Amino acid sequence: MFERFTEEARRVVVGAGRESAELRHGHIGTEHLLLAILAETEDPAARVLIEAGLDRAAAREAVRRLLGEGDDARALAAIGVDLDAVREAVESVFGAGALDAPSKEEPRRRGWFRSEGRAGRSPFTARGKKVLELSLRESLRLKSGHIAVGHLLLGLLREGDGLGARVIADHGLDFAAVRRAVEVTTG
Repeated sequence: MFERFTEEARRVVVGAGRESAELRHGHIGTEHLLLAILAETEDPAARVLIEAGLDRAAAREAVRRLLGEGDDARALAAIGVDLDAVREAVESVFGAGALDAPSKEEPRRRGWFRSEGRAGRSPFTARGKKVLELSLRESLRLKSGHIAVGHLLLGLLREGDGLGARVIADHGLDFAAVRRAVEVTTG
């Protein structure tokens, strides 16, 4: 399936893992896919949401409000330590990813979902996996021959019950209108 993904769509899937890690969540869900879609600011499908007022910063704040951050972040925040500020300061001196745990070399496994128990990776939730599956169905429905960022967003809208969809709905966006606009840009 992933051989059909455009370079941008692959960046979204990888970016979702990065979003999860930055928020210190132990999973990759629809909310992380949404954040990674919104990071593709030049993509026409992402522009549909951004031009409707839902950018990555607003979505990230909504995810934090709805889901929070990992336990470590909450505990440290309670005593006045802002982990985002600490990470930013360390990375400004030592480079991006300086605080990330070193990954152990493992034999390469096939499949994007085989992340359970692997260092530095979070597992996809059932809803997150469903969005990826539905993106393929959207691509087939539109006779695209590939899976682009727009298909991922259409899959997220079609799944409709995950936190990513809730962030879109809570922002006051109409799913049908967003779907129509994304279909025009994705084709």
